[in-house]
Amino acid sequence: MHKILTLNNISVAGLEKLPRDKYEVASEITHPDAILLRSFKMHDMEIPPTLKAVGRAGAGVNNIPVDKMSSLGIPVFNAPGANANAVKELILAGMLLGCRNIAAAWDYVRNLKGNDAELNKLVEAGKKQYGGFELPGRTLGVIGLGAIGRSVANMALDLGMKVVGFDPGITVEGAWQLSADVEKAASVEEVLSKADFITFHVPLIDATRNMINADRVKLLKDNVVILNFARDGIVDNDAVSEGIKSGKIYAYVCDFPNNMLIKHERVYCLPHLGASTVEAEDNCAIMVADQVREYLENGNIRNSVNFPEVRMASNEGGHRLCIVNSNVPNMLGQISTALADANLNIVDMLNKSKGDIAYTLVDVDQVVSDETVATIAAIDGILGVRAI
Repeated sequence: MHKILTLNNISVAGLEKLPRDKYEVASEITHPDAILLRSFKMHDMEIPPTLKAVGRAGAGVNNIPVDKMSSLGIPVFNAPGANANAVKELILAGMLLGCRNIAAAWDYVRNLKGNDAELNKLVEAGKKQYGGFELPGRTLGVIGLGAIGRSVANMALDLGMKVVGFDPGITVEGAWQLSADVEKAASVEEVLSKADFITFHVPLIDATRNMINADRVKLLKDNVVILNFARDGIVDNDAVSEGIKSGKIYAYVCDFPNNMLIKHERVYCLPHLGASTVEAEDNCAIMVADQVREYLENGNIRNSVNFPEVRMASNEGGHRLCIVNSNVPNMLGQISTALADANLNIVDMLNKSKGDIAYTLVDVDQVVSDETVATIAAIDGILGVRAI
């Protein structure tokens, strides 16, 4: 029976994908085979020696020590696109908050005093302070064209907006899902110089930290609305503050409040609501539970941030080895030799690599003994091996 440790509350819809006759699932489990989590920070956590997989019920994995997991031969799964609709809807709400002054106008009305007739006069007198502008004809700049960025870009086109996008790492499959009407920019700077609204959909890494900074604020058109529902740190808050004061930035809408931003004029902070819908939580949990189960039971890998995509048809009634190793020469030769020495015939084999990691599935015609597993595990460069 596989043991699954949950470090956060995981949607029941996802946990139901792990049948109780095969899985023990609990928030307190020793010697887990896999961990499921949402926002729990694993960086200071002692990693159990039995751990074989980590599943993040969401897209970002900044709370997981991915490099450490890789060095231990442990794939980290996530759920890209499962919360795309939830974030897309919040981006739309953020654009409207920014360009229509909704929050400030609401606050104005809530603080009015007097009878209904007096309120009506105050409303008519005050509404001119909160005039805004509409979306059609404006240009949305999308930086990061993954599942969420593509969804946002396509939505904006449906709203009558123009869209310019930048993502040097977009895949062929991703490009097919993006409308041909999206203008492809050659750089972040090109997006910033053309957009009336700018939204970010990238992970927080060294290359994306402070993508909006004091120098890049100078490139903006006047009265730009900036939206950050991706990660804290992608936008330099001090630069945004100065940009609002100078008139370069009309409004900033984000999911990452701090003491400076929450009281700042034309800044609208939300409490990290990007994926906070019932549907998104269910979708993320279902996707990651399915992926972890497929890996534990069949060795296949889908949507791992640190391992290659590997899918090999199930060997009904057969025996499978799952091998993780450093991506160096002659590993397959050494593995094949170890299997031949054990008189095991290879029925099927699939090997793929991603960066410094290589992963191999091998179907053989007989039961793989513990001794053979140990022999392969002892090969220099092997990070993990298990028999299914």
